[in-house]
Amino acid sequence: MSEVIYKSDASEHHHYRKHQVFEVNEIEDNKRLDPKDGKLVMAHMYVAIVCLIIGGLAGLVQTLVRSGTLELPAGIGYYQILTVHGIILALVLTTFFIMGFQISAISRTTGTFSPLARRLGWLGFWVMLIGTAMAATMVLLNKATVLYTFYAPLQAHVIFYIGMALVIVGSWISAAGQMMGYFRYRKEHKGQKTPLISYMATINNVMWIVCSIGVALTVLLQMIPWSLGLVERIDVTLSRTLFWYFGHALVYFWLLPAYMSWYAVVPKIIGTKAFSDNLARFAFMLFLFFSIPVGIHHQLVEPGIDATWKYVQVVLTFMVVIPSLMTAFSLFATFETYGRRTGAKGLLGWLKTLPWNDARFVLPFIGMAAFIPGGAGGLVNASAQMDQVVHNTIWITGHFHLTVATAVILTFFGTMYWLIPHCTGRVLTKQLNKLALIQGYMWALGMSIMSGAMHFIGLFGAPRRSTYSEYGGSKVAAEWIPYQIIQAIGGTILFVSIILVVIIFIRLAFFAPKGHEPYPIATEMDENLPTTKLVENWKFLLVVTIALILIAYTIPVSQMFIDPPPGAKGFGEGKLW
Repeated sequence: MSEVIYKSDASEHHHYRKHQVFEVNEIEDNKRLDPKDGKLVMAHMYVAIVCLIIGGLAGLVQTLVRSGTLELPAGIGYYQILTVHGIILALVLTTFFIMGFQISAISRTTGTFSPLARRLGWLGFWVMLIGTAMAATMVLLNKATVLYTFYAPLQAHVIFYIGMALVIVGSWISAAGQMMGYFRYRKEHKGQKTPLISYMATINNVMWIVCSIGVALTVLLQMIPWSLGLVERIDVTLSRTLFWYFGHALVYFWLLPAYMSWYAVVPKIIGTKAFSDNLARFAFMLFLFFSIPVGIHHQLVEPGIDATWKYVQVVLTFMVVIPSLMTAFSLFATFETYGRRTGAKGLLGWLKTLPWNDARFVLPFIGMAAFIPGGAGGLVNASAQMDQVVHNTIWITGHFHLTVATAVILTFFGTMYWLIPHCTGRVLTKQLNKLALIQGYMWALGMSIMSGAMHFIGLFGAPRRSTYSEYGGSKVAAEWIPYQIIQAIGGTILFVSIILVVIIFIRLAFFAPKGHEPYPIATEMDENLPTTKLVENWKFLLVVTIALILIAYTIPVSQMFIDPPPGAKGFGEGKLW
C-alpha cells in the first residue's frame, strides 16, 4: 500500500491530502500501540458507542415527552427512560471511554502493557460489562427506576445494585492494570520525570479509586441489605452523603481525561509544544486534593448536616476553581504562543492561525469554550445563597449538560476521531474530517439550544426530574412549556449529531482506508526543567488527600451515626415484597 507524505505550511494548518496521510516529523510519531493493547482499547470504545446510541435515543424521547409532543407507548414510563439516559451516558459510557483512553495513553507513553496488566485490563472490562448488563436489565424491566443518582428511598431490585457495584469494581481492576504501567516506568527510569499524560491518567485513577469507595460503601452496606429485606429502613442522609462523596469527584473523573487531551494532545495537533509540564502536573495535583472533599455542596438544601460543614465544603469547592483557571491560562498561552510564532498580529490575531479545518482540534476547542459558561454556572450552584434559587430546578440539568455533555463529550468525540483509526490501522480521511466538523457544530448548536432553554426555564422555577405536566392549569407552569418545546428542538439536533458520530465511528473502525494515524502527544516548552518533587511524591499526595477528606467528612458523618434519623422504608417497582 502506498502512502503520500507531504508538508503542511502556514497557509494550511491541516494534514489532509487526497490519500489523507500524515507527515511524520519525528520518530515518536511513528509509534503505534501494541496491537494487543489496541484491541483492549477498542473493546471499550465499542461499548461506549453502543451506550451513546441507547442513551442518546432515551434523551431524545425525554425531551419529546417533557414538551408534551409524545406519549410513551406500551406502559413505558418517563422516569424509566430518564434512568436509562442518566445511567447509561453519565456512568457507563464515560467509564468505558475513559478506561479505554487511559489504557491507550499509558501504553503509548510508558510502553506496552505487561501480560499481567493487560489481563487486569480485560478482567476489568468484562466485570464492568457484566455489571452493566445486570443493571440495564433491571432498568428495562422497570425494576430499577431510581434515576441517575439512585437516591433512597427509591428502591431498585438487588440485581441492579450488584450490577452497579460490579461496574465500580471492574473499573478498579482496570485502573490497577494501568497504574502498573506507570509505576513500572518510574522504577525503570529513576530520577526522570514520567510522561505527562501517564501522570495525569494515574492521578485520575487514584482519585477515582478513593472517591468511588463512598458509593461502594452505600451500595454494599446499605442498599443491597435493604433491597434484600434484611433491614427495613435506610438512613437516607448517610446514603446521599456517601453518594456525593463520590458524586462530585465523579465530575472530575469525567473532566480530567478531557484536560489530558487539552494539555497533552491538542498542542501536538496544532503543531506546537504544550505551555508547561510543571503547571499541568501542579494543576492535576490540586484536582486530586480538592475534587473529593466537596460533595456536601450538593446537599446544601438538605437537613441533617450542620451548616458549618456545608460552609467548609463550599470553601473547598471554590479551591477547585484555581486549577481550572490554571488550565485555562495554560491552554490559551499555548494557542497564543503558537499564533505569535506563526506571525499573528494584534490582540486576537492568533485565533486566525489555529487549524479550524481540523475536527481533532475544533471539537475539543468548542468543549473548552463551553466550559467557560459551564464553570461560571458551577460557581452559582456551589454558592450557598444562590443554590437556594436553582437547586431543584432544571437549571442544574442545563449546567450538567453544558459541562459534561458539551465540554467533556465533545472532547471525547474529538479524541475518538484519531484514537479509533490509530487502533484499527486506518486513517481519518478528508471527507470523514468534514463530516466530523459538521457533527461537532451540530452538537454545539443543539446543546446551546437545549441547555440554554434549561437555564432560562430553571430561573423561572421549572423543576428538574419531572415529566410533562400542566400543573392543573397553572399560569406559571404554562410559561414553561415553550421552553420545553425548545429543549425538544435542541434534543432532536443532538440526536442527529449522534447518528453522525455512529456513522463516523463505523467508518473509522471498519471501512476507512488503511494507513497510519499518529497518536498525537506533545512535548512541553519546559520539558528540560526538573519536576517539582512533591508533585510526584505519592506518599505526600495521598496523605494530603486523605487529610482533607477527614477534615471535611469525619464530624458530619459521625453526627449521622451519633444521632441517626429514623430511616425510610423503600418504595418503587424494585421491591421484592
